[in-house]
Amino acid sequence: MFSPSGSRSAKSFAKFAFAVLALTALALAVGVNPARAFSVSFDWCGGSPDGSPNFQLHDVPKGTVNLRFAMTDLDKPGFHHGGGTVGYRGQPEVPCDAFASGFIGPTPPPGEVHTYEFSIQALAPDGTVIGATTARRRFPE
Repeated sequence: MFSPSGSRSAKSFAKFAFAVLALTALALAVGVNPARAFSVSFDWCGGSPDGSPNFQLHDVPKGTVNLRFAMTDLDKPGFHHGGGTVGYRGQPEVPCDAFASGFIGPTPPPGEVHTYEFSIQALAPDGTVIGATTARRRFPE
């Protein structure tokens, strides 16, 4: 064990500590692929709760081949609305009804307004998440 007391031991300890920090930084730099943030906004396609919304995409990470969407009702998070995955080839938007199958649109009880949040992930060809964002909107507006 290294002891910071004594000149020789202090130098050895300092070298050891520096080596540990350098190796830790290198391991983190090589092994971590943090998801990049990008931005998305959306509208309810004319106020209709049927089908998926129209999404406007900004700064989607390079290398993205698919976008995965999942919607949550923040006022009733236990209700599963589903979502969908769509191919991405650089287009600036995902049109209305792009993932109507497996998706339940906003359905708050009569007279209530709920806030809905989409979690969107940008996926690389191997399925790795390379970007992530969220977008919120109330329904009805």
